[in-house]
Amino acid sequence: MDVKEWYMEYKIHKNRPGLLGDIASLMGMLDINIVTINGVEDRTRGMLLQTNDEEKIDLMGKMLRKVDNITITALRPPKLVDILAVRHGRYIERDSDDRKTFRFTRDELGLLVDFLGEIFKREGNQVVGLRGMPRVGKTESIIAGSVCANKRWTFVSSTLLRQTVRSQLSEDEMAPNNVYIIDGIVSTIRSNEKHYSLLQEIMGLPSTKVIEHPDIFIRESEYTYNHFDYIIELRNSPDEEINYDSFTYTSEPF
Repeated sequence: MDVKEWYMEYKIHKNRPGLLGDIASLMGMLDINIVTINGVEDRTRGMLLQTNDEEKIDLMGKMLRKVDNITITALRPPKLVDILAVRHGRYIERDSDDRKTFRFTRDELGLLVDFLGEIFKREGNQVVGLRGMPRVGKTESIIAGSVCANKRWTFVSSTLLRQTVRSQLSEDEMAPNNVYIIDGIVSTIRSNEKHYSLLQEIMGLPSTKVIEHPDIFIRESEYTYNHFDYIIELRNSPDEEINYDSFTYTSEPF
């Protein structure tokens, strides 16, 4: 049987000496390998495990549920958020109603870059929206995430250094392995017809597109919220409001 990964998480009620050793010993007897282990949030421990026998995972789960000092809170094939929780020791904040929306603050840029890097490694069509006020680190995080994923990034539209509005891309830039960075305001409000035609072509490519200011992009184009696989919010502080009152929407020369 193929070796598969599992994520196990448990809440500690009484952190007695030797507790982790007892759990690790049980896994060792069942020939379940611990790949990564870390504390996740308060008094919670997460593990990435490997085994080639799913029945051993089921058996281990039943046995550990009889241990009074802990409560098993997760035992499943790992999701992206599980992998990052074990790496960084905390869960990414996620909208309780809209499960495709993830929230970060500026002091969590390392976690955000790792999250983006894992998304960018995936092949095929993906559309990521990135909300945030100016100079919070949106574009820099996208570039760093592309580096982590070993992907080339291409600016389709941007205001990072000066306003960029592309009307054509080279053959190399149209490769599926690229990460396309799109400013939703520039591409829909400050662009021209040639740029918008290129934008439509890029949106149809089997590649990753990251759109800054997705709300304006949706409002001013034929694309909808359903086109997005992920929505990421980046704030300077948890209570910062993301609004567009201070943005300039008037067209500028190209």
